Parts: sequence; structure tokens; C-alpha cells
Amino acid sequence: MYDVVIIGCGIVGAATAFELSKYRLKVGIVERENDVACGTTKANSAIIHAGYDPVPGTLMARLNVRGAALARELCAALDVPYLPCGSLVLGFSPEDQAHLEELYRRGVANGVPDLALLTGDEARALEPNLSPTVTAALLAPTAAICSPWEYGLALAETAVRNGAELQLETAVTGLTPTEEGWRVETNRGVLEARYVVNAAGLEAQTIHEMAASPSFAIHPSRGQYFLLDKSEGGRVGRVIFQCPNEKGKGVLVSPTVHGNLIVGPDAEPVEGDDTSTTSAGLAFVRETALRSVPSVDFRTSIRNFAGVRASTGAKDFIIELSAPHFLDLAGICSPGLSAAPAIGEYAVELLGQAGLALERKEDFQTSRKRVRFREMSPEEKAKLVAEHPAYGRVICRCETVTEGEILDALAGPIPPRSVDGVKRRAGAGLGRCQGGFCGPRVVELLAREQHRSPGDIPQERAGSWLLVRETKGGAR
Repeated sequence: MYDVVIIGCGIVGAATAFELSKYRLKVGIVERENDVACGTTKANSAIIHAGYDPVPGTLMARLNVRGAALARELCAALDVPYLPCGSLVLGFSPEDQAHLEELYRRGVANGVPDLALLTGDEARALEPNLSPTVTAALLAPTAAICSPWEYGLALAETAVRNGAELQLETAVTGLTPTEEGWRVETNRGVLEARYVVNAAGLEAQTIHEMAASPSFAIHPSRGQYFLLDKSEGGRVGRVIFQCPNEKGKGVLVSPTVHGNLIVGPDAEPVEGDDTSTTSAGLAFVRETALRSVPSVDFRTSIRNFAGVRASTGAKDFIIELSAPHFLDLAGICSPGLSAAPAIGEYAVELLGQAGLALERKEDFQTSRKRVRFREMSPEEKAKLVAEHPAYGRVICRCETVTEGEILDALAGPIPPRSVDGVKRRAGAGLGRCQGGFCGPRVVELLAREQHRSPGDIPQERAGSWLLVRETKGGAR
């Protein structure tokens, strides 16, 4: 019997597991994919928003500001790349300037520190590559960027190190109330739980309706992006927004913690988890971004991708006990990444109010450290290679990722099962060639260390095979 079963292990599920693992509880996490942080968490803008956009008094406003403060602490403790670069929201007209003034008022009401309204010239003094047509801007110095998939992975790994049990490739097929809580039916068997937390992202409506009457609908919204080469990484030093609208926070231009430039997203309704990209969507992103920063060189694009957000059309997150011992964490669209650790805190608070016994652990592990070979000094590199020769074998030339770093990932609390799983943990494949050189070596290492056939190693999700082989039933 689990005290709590969390359904879904994106950033919200991982943050909730992290918080629950601070207590003497038996916590289970079920995730239908073959890795954590495989949905919206791995395909978004990577922004820790300052918190000026949500309407004051909403959960979204409170949890955004609290979550952004926690993110700085957590990323430092868990060795997650994080850069407090700040952001600018641009205005191009008197109407935009009025909107910026409203965002400023909201931010002050929400407790966002150090906000400032700037003229166009003042904004260009900070960011010389901004368009000459910018007439005003809102500066939010507390905005930041991070590595979102590493953030989710770090929270989930820490939860596992502290006793939480993660089951991957485990899809929930039914929920039945019991005298003690819930019977959680999955494709891999049945779990018994006193409490269930629904953090299923795009599938949150489906999970909710297994336990309670319909009360909300998920409307998937796709956002498409350009990832540009590191040669464009210094084009801006802050996150550059345009005024948000009814479709979201709009197209941004931003540095990344890995040194690239990211541009996007658009917002388009889709069916399900449709992460395909379209020429029309990407053209819209490109044209809109050039209004903010006309000098962006899109010829340096190394990858296009899309993420799908779990929008409900509501102006707030859905965080509530919808049935006895059943907690919904649903409709967590932007600023979900920013709010995630605060959502985890609030989820534990609500579960405690519902009767979950919360006894703090004295031995909770709060730190995590990764070897990043390319960031070490020559002396540190030489010492490390002398002690562990695998760090002297470079697998990914673009990002200077070594075999030792990949072996570290494979020996971690949540080992990767795919090539992209290695990429998210160690960085192999993130660079200019996007895995063209290192991909075969990563497959080789996965097969060798996990005693699997190379033909059984997927690129990403289960079934995304890289190699074809002859079987008795035909080719696969």
C-alpha cells in the first residue's frame, strides 16, 4: 500500500514527488513514457517567469512568484543550469504601453521585486539589437532561464534517492475507490494507494474522469520553436517578449543556458500530443520575432521542435481535491515550469489538510552534483582523466561530452533508456550536428552498459527504433 501515488512525472509530478519525499511516506510515481520529463517539460521556452503576468489573487500569481524564488535555490542545490538573466517585455504603440503599465501594476501586486518601466531608448541601452520601433518596455530583473528537462530530472532523481518508487512505461487504465483510498489499475498491474495525485499533463482530464465527474477539458495547444546555433547565442542577453495576448505570452527571443538562442513559440490548437512542426507556424514565429530583434540570423537554425501545452482555457491552474483522497494538478500551462516547486509545496499542504500524516525525515538528501568535463580547468581535467580514463574519451565533439559523463548518467537513480534520454542527462547530441556524430556511440554505450541489443535502443519514446533487423515475423 502506497501512501501516495502520483500519476505523471513531468515537472509538476516530479516537484510533488520531491516535496513528498521529505516525509516518512511510501510514495509511488507512475509515468507512461520511458523517461521522466518527456512531455511539455522537455519542449518549452525554459523561462522562469518573474510573475507579473498572472492576475493578482490567483493561484497562478502566488505560485509563480514563490516558485521562481524556489527555482533559484533548487537549481543551485541540485546542480541544474540556471541563469538569472532578467527579461524585457516590449511595446511598439500607445496601446502596448498601456498594457505594459497594467503588467507593472500586476507585478507589484503579486510581489515581483525591482520591476521598472523603460523608454525604448533605455531598453536599447540594455539590449542594442532591439528594433528601433520599440517605444517602451517592462524590465523584470528576477526572470531567469534554466534547463527544464534537467530541472525535472533532478527533482525526480532526488525523490527516488529519498525513497520514492518510480515506474516508467506504466499507463494508468482505471481508478476505483476503496475503503482505504484508491485502486490504481495500470498496464503493468494494480497499485493500492491511500491518496492519488493527478499530474498527468495532457492526460489530466482523462485521469480526472476516472475518479470524478467531468469538470474541465484539456485543449492541447502546440508551440513551435527555432533553436539557433551558439554563434547566435549572444544576440540578446535577456529574455525578450512582446506584449502577451489571449493566446499566451507570445513569441520570444532568448538565450539558453547552453549558449544557443531560442525563438518561439506560436500557439495553435491541436489534437492530442501533436509535436509536428509546420512551415506556416515556423514562418509566423520567424516574422514575429524579427519585429523584436531584426538581426536574428535564422540561417543558423540547428533544430526546429514543438511542445504541446495542457491548456483548459481557464485563467488559473486547477489545483483541488476533486474526490476523496484524489488531488488534481491540472491545466498547468505557462507559468507551470516557474510555479512547479511551489505547486509541489501546495499539493503537500492540501494532502495534509485531507488527512495525510506528514512526518518530516531527518535524513532527507538535498544535494546533487554532475561532472561537466568541458567546464573544468585543464588541471582538473588531467586529474580526473588520470583517475577515471573514461573521461578522456570524447563522445560528443560539439558539446565536449565524454564517455565518463555518459556512464555517470547510466549509473544514475533514473537511468536513461533511449538516445535522447542520454542527451537530456549528459548533453551528447545537443550541439550543432544534433547527434549526427555521437549518436552511434551513444547507442553502443547504452547497449553495452545495459546488456541490450543495439536494435532495442530507441531514439526517444518506446518504439522509435533506430535500427532495423530481421525477425521471424519479418523486419522490424
